[in-house]
Amino acid sequence: MMNGKEYLESLRDGRTVFLNGDKVDDVTTHPAYRNSARSIAQLYDALHDPDTARILTAKTDEGHTTHKFFKASKNATELLEARDAIAQWSKLSYGFMGRTPDYKAAFTGSLGPYSDFYKGFEDNAKRWYEKTTRDVPFCNHTIINPAMDRNKPLHENKEVFVRTVEERDDGIIVSGAKMVGTSAALTNYNFVANYSPVDLGEGDRSHALIFFVPMNAPGLKMISRQSFEETAAKTGTPFDYPLSSRFDENDAVIVLDHVFVPWENVFAYNNVEIANGFRSKTGWMNRYTFHGCTRYAVKLDFMAGLLMKATEMAGTNQFRGVQANIGEVLAYRNMFWAISTAMATDPMEGPNGTVLPNSTYATAYRVFAPMVWPKVKQIFEQVVAGNLIQLPSSSKDFLNPEVRPYLDKYYKGSGAVSAVERVKLMKLIWDSIGTEFGGRNELYEINYAGNHENIRLETMKMADLNGQSDKFKAFVDLAMDDYDLHGWTNDKWINEDEDINDLIQLRMN
Repeated sequence: MMNGKEYLESLRDGRTVFLNGDKVDDVTTHPAYRNSARSIAQLYDALHDPDTARILTAKTDEGHTTHKFFKASKNATELLEARDAIAQWSKLSYGFMGRTPDYKAAFTGSLGPYSDFYKGFEDNAKRWYEKTTRDVPFCNHTIINPAMDRNKPLHENKEVFVRTVEERDDGIIVSGAKMVGTSAALTNYNFVANYSPVDLGEGDRSHALIFFVPMNAPGLKMISRQSFEETAAKTGTPFDYPLSSRFDENDAVIVLDHVFVPWENVFAYNNVEIANGFRSKTGWMNRYTFHGCTRYAVKLDFMAGLLMKATEMAGTNQFRGVQANIGEVLAYRNMFWAISTAMATDPMEGPNGTVLPNSTYATAYRVFAPMVWPKVKQIFEQVVAGNLIQLPSSSKDFLNPEVRPYLDKYYKGSGAVSAVERVKLMKLIWDSIGTEFGGRNELYEINYAGNHENIRLETMKMADLNGQSDKFKAFVDLAMDDYDLHGWTNDKWINEDEDINDLIQLRMN
């Protein structure tokens, strides 16, 4: 496993990243990425820190040390330990970095047990499982086609979406674009697959692909969105942007311009069944929702603490309505931790002696998480209210001796809380919900689990497939069997025209 220094060095590999019209020479030193890169580096250092390694790491069957979520779990205890490892890493970014290296372990950790699914590429799956458990690399994923002309069938956008353009003896050449590569500029590999059906029609299966590609592969280009980290560095200080300035997972569109992918990095080729089925048939959905739910619960821990401290500083924490709002945030927090625990302790059987987080409970997380974050944000806006607007422009105001006395007098908080301490907290809250970084996080949480309709449809379809729908309907039938047009159909209850004394005597006999 890499340590933090080795991780940063791995990013200096000649990758092609574009930002604001320029090609970025080194993401580890560029102001748009450097602190976010160091936020990831601290995760790798934690793997080697004795105080955190006991929570984060375990031995594989092959004998090497890995992050607990990178390997397949064999029982509920191992799943719960993997959950705690996910939480430990997530705490280092207070839940605001969602695509940390263990996120893609949701996929790679299933490659060993489910290697037989990848027909024709079974050895690749086994080798990548071994590689990722041993090296713990940082992989991003792009499984969504660019958001253009979605009213057209796939074959009419063929030139846009990632597809095979040439087959060679040693691999394939691919071209096209994919989104959204969260933290792509800071990762080691790009995982390419499809969220939606891949058949281009007319027998064209060139889009039916699953593969990994190194981030420095010739022809791979990343087009980054604006950097909130760089904006924070130019317009303020860490005091003003404590989250933006270090936890910005810069999203990118990945362009593959005639990129060579060797066969050993391919998991599906011209195979619609595998390309369409890997999400639901290999445990990936069970595992990625497990990771997402845990990270979300950690984030709500942080938001609950923010709300408590904000109301204490405002002197409103004893108001009944404020306490009710705090209780609501805590209830959300409790719910997602409970879902995470239930997913681990009531697992589903996987192949080859492994277990998977419970997918039924995962559907509750997928549907409710996008609904809860806007509600939590609204609670902050209503409870903390104008405190989030009544803020000095930057930390530099406190360093100006002319304005400092006014700030100390008019910006202090309840209970002898200094102006510096109160403004520091308010800036932290604003960065979590109100800045561009905060706005991106809201959009991220709303869309994290997928299309808002799909996550509901998939919940219903899962109930159909696992027999729950039939069970629920049979439960209703059980109730309806107790009565008909003539009254009760059994002797548990008494009809209007029956003699109670006769019934009692009958039952006694």
